Amino acid sequence: MKKQLLLWIWVLIGLVSASGQQNDTVHYLGSIRENGDTIPHVSLKAIPVFPKRRFKSKRLERQYWRLAFKVRKVYPYAKIAARLMDEYEAKYQAANSPKKERRKYLKAAEEELFDRYGAQLKKLSISEGRILIKLIDRETQHTSYELIKDLKGGVSAFFWQGIARVFGNDLKEEYDPVEEDRIIEEIIYHIDAGTF
Repeated sequence: MKKQLLLWIWVLIGLVSASGQQNDTVHYLGSIRENGDTIPHVSLKAIPVFPKRRFKSKRLERQYWRLAFKVRKVYPYAKIAARLMDEYEAKYQAANSPKKERRKYLKAAEEELFDRYGAQLKKLSISEGRILIKLIDRETQHTSYELIKDLKGGVSAFFWQGIARVFGNDLKEEYDPVEEDRIIEEIIYHIDAGTF
């Protein structure tokens, strides 16, 4: 009796799961040939493993969560900056026009960005701005100073570097995921994985 009940349960589970599958797509497992044998092969992304965070004091724990909050706040802006940088650079390079028209394009793009994100970015604190500068370097592989210099020229880059230095920031600061910014890298991993 128990065997018949289990059999019927398995049949029902099979029917329910089969009725839910309407996609008849077939997926093939990749393989490699070695010494005449076919060996199944799947390439997996590397998964960083971080130890469970243990804090020596409540103060250090508060500092970590404050940093996590700030990174979570500015990380979307860094991703947007990288995406827009690719778009603008492709359009800028594709334009076979004189310098004057390229400058007009850059000016229009700058005004559009200030209109869209200027008010939000002005509300960032100095420490959030410092994190954003590092994350822009992480996402674009160029420091903020290099980006300004390439797009607006050396004089403008020098001017904005001076303004940043007044507020304790450095546009030439690079992102170091191994040493100095390893905690930020861990936080970003958790944000991307959806565990924050």
